[in-house]
Amino acid sequence: MRTGEPLPGVGDVLAALATGLWQWDTSTGLVAVDAEAARLLGLPAQEATLTEAQVRARLHPVDWNEITGVVQLAAAEGTLAEVRIRVMDERGRIIRVVRSRSRPTFDSRRKAYELLGTLQEVTEPTPGSPAGRSAVTGDWRRSREAFLLDAGRALAEARSTAEVLRVAAGLSMPGFSPDGLAVFGVEGDRLTIIGHHGQRPGDEGPFVHMALETDYPAAEVVRTGRAVYLSSPEQYRARYPLTWPLAQRFNRRSWAFLPLTASGRTMGAWMAAFAYPVAFTPDERSVLTTVARMLAQALTRAGTAETERELSQGLQRSMMPTLGPEVPGMDVAARYVPTGGGLQVGGDWYDMIPLPGGPARSRNKAGAGRFALVMGDVQGHDVRAAGLMGQLRIALRAYASEGHRPDAVLSRASRFLHGIVDDGEESDELSDLRFATCLYAEVDPRTGVLEVARAGHPDPVIRMADGTVLMRPTAGGLPLGVDPDADYPTTRFTLEPGETMMICTDGLIETGGHDLDTGWQRIRTLLERHEGDTEELADALVQAVHGPSSHHTTGPLADRREDDIAVLLLTRRPDGGAVA
Repeated sequence: MRTGEPLPGVGDVLAALATGLWQWDTSTGLVAVDAEAARLLGLPAQEATLTEAQVRARLHPVDWNEITGVVQLAAAEGTLAEVRIRVMDERGRIIRVVRSRSRPTFDSRRKAYELLGTLQEVTEPTPGSPAGRSAVTGDWRRSREAFLLDAGRALAEARSTAEVLRVAAGLSMPGFSPDGLAVFGVEGDRLTIIGHHGQRPGDEGPFVHMALETDYPAAEVVRTGRAVYLSSPEQYRARYPLTWPLAQRFNRRSWAFLPLTASGRTMGAWMAAFAYPVAFTPDERSVLTTVARMLAQALTRAGTAETERELSQGLQRSMMPTLGPEVPGMDVAARYVPTGGGLQVGGDWYDMIPLPGGPARSRNKAGAGRFALVMGDVQGHDVRAAGLMGQLRIALRAYASEGHRPDAVLSRASRFLHGIVDDGEESDELSDLRFATCLYAEVDPRTGVLEVARAGHPDPVIRMADGTVLMRPTAGGLPLGVDPDADYPTTRFTLEPGETMMICTDGLIETGGHDLDTGWQRIRTLLERHEGDTEELADALVQAVHGPSSHHTTGPLADRREDDIAVLLLTRRPDGGAVA
């Protein structure tokens, strides 16, 4: 061709280069090929319009699956889709290997991909060689699949953000492992560093709170939701000249920045940096993209779990009270163990309430030092049970602080719970009706006199000074919330010097496959044999029914440990039971 002559047509150039042209529309399922593309597919060398089934019949079945994955990846990244394909004859023998390069686009209206690309015959690379690694066949494929399975399993088992980052730092990708990692998050309009590996502490300083508008790869990834691959320092410097000095000091040769996307939202970016040049072939990009997706899901799960733990621990701190100041002549100990519902706080609770005329007032007044002990259990082990427990506990404290007697406190509490559970609207959801058992004991530490009102709760247990243990029967009424007009008679008895009263929820009795009878026998045996103070006894009770040794004393029923445990002990000291 002489200078000044018109350029040859595209078709003539492709034919001269033994390169075929093809077009694929997934909405119609048709693939148009020119004569050279048809020849490369083992068909007569003439233009044709083929169905997907006809094309698929000419390709190795494993490679067909690879094509769909590479196309989706390239469309998401806005890059070329490049893949090696083995062409088969009618007998299933490989007749040649071709390289397909195309520019896929996705039509969101039709939910379809459109591709226009080329086919060119290539020499099958030697397995294990750098060129062979970019193919879709051989050891690279098997190593990649094994790696992704192991990585997915490890990330799925991580239960905290720190564990997820440790797993990510330990990933050894097949054939190309990064020596530097960073996970970026987003707060408002700025980047944050969730964690990093391969850098020294403090190296993250310039990248913390970086504005999303900064000309930096991670910021661009978060803004656009598209991955950024930089195969050389020259490419990094040319594309991001302003922030290149920040990356230059780490002496890396290649970088991949990928979006961390969960539920359609880009929550951050993941950087994988390499100390050697990486071409980022379609297979390598596919591995990195898959890891980024798994990493985003793992971080989302870990963040949700950490939020739930923080919430439940906050609930526990706010809802489970301390026992207050020391009571002259008496020892009080309590334990709470959440075991069901996945929360660190459930429907069980205990409380110690100073009563009017208590320690804050003059001890010369009648009744000085009186307080109330409360033990309760709201039905259920879910968030609603915890919420009802908090409301009921506050109501009980309010009624007690007003100076009402035990029977009046429980009557008012029952009316209160019935009111918030049954809001006046008729409902067929009988399973959602809630009630609560409760034991309320008013204590006079000067005389040891207790006045007990009980609402469907287990009776108190008395451990006498000589070690004898017996259940102390008390009058009782219906659980709170069942009948707003229920009555709760009061039982009066005296805790003698050296005696201990135990009140608990049924979780302490029935945990470990026990019913009320066998569970009571287990607790009674421990109370009779125990030697130690009140705090040690509280620990021993919990360990006996919930600790490792409890598995040796299971009951006749299925060993289920789904009920929360609450126990409260009141001991009248042998030498401080009365005031002259």
